[in-house]
Amino acid sequence: MLHLRKGLAVAGIALAMTTSILSASSPASAAGRDGTCDSGEFCYYYNSNEAGSVSDFTESVDDYGTTQPTCYDFKGAGAGKGLCVKNNAASVWNRTSKTVTVYFNSDFGGATQSFAAGAKGNLNATLKNNNASHKIGSTDGGSFPADPRASSAIAWAKARLGHTDWNGQCEAFVEGAFGTQYKFGSATKHYEWQKANGRIHTGSVPPAGAAVFFTSTTADGHVMLSIGGNSAISTGPSVYQTSTFRQRSDYLGWAYVPSSW
Repeated sequence: MLHLRKGLAVAGIALAMTTSILSASSPASAAGRDGTCDSGEFCYYYNSNEAGSVSDFTESVDDYGTTQPTCYDFKGAGAGKGLCVKNNAASVWNRTSKTVTVYFNSDFGGATQSFAAGAKGNLNATLKNNNASHKIGSTDGGSFPADPRASSAIAWAKARLGHTDWNGQCEAFVEGAFGTQYKFGSATKHYEWQKANGRIHTGSVPPAGAAVFFTSTTADGHVMLSIGGNSAISTGPSVYQTSTFRQRSDYLGWAYVPSSW
């Protein structure tokens, strides 16, 4: 019996040593928010050039929060440890297998900067210390079909490109594209109605015929008509077409216009 116990003990020690060796030789993998940038994680750094404290993620996050103890914070050793991540990051390392997009606003809105799988880099001048959310993988949130009335609405809008008589009348312009008028007093009122009814989308490419909303510089807000393909037609000193509207810091999202129009 004594020899049997000794044999079992020796076997147990050998198994433990083998397990230890295997564990030591295995590459690090995502272990959750532990302040180490492991394989499979997207990581923010407090300083440029991947320096300072690290905040590591395995999933997309639409709002980091702004106060302790509930915010997502920097957990690794170094400058910035313990600070909230939102609007405090200077560089990133994408150790996931997918493209990661950093957003200026929460809820995947506003200006963006994307990092391919495996890429390291500094946030650009717009996003540095202005990071509010990130998405791992597809940024289009799924594809949405064009409004059934999009073709005629877009044709109406394109026919007015270059016109100078629509300045300050963005809501009337979008309504006019659908052959109606006096539905909402301003783009802001239209947006508030859409939001109250749960119709606003933020992380996806606006389909053709959708209304695209912005806070703008006045209480009336601003709205454009999406023509699909990440482009829209907007009023201004003259009616113009743009493909950079989703990069604006005041971008609020998009919605299908009411079916009753």
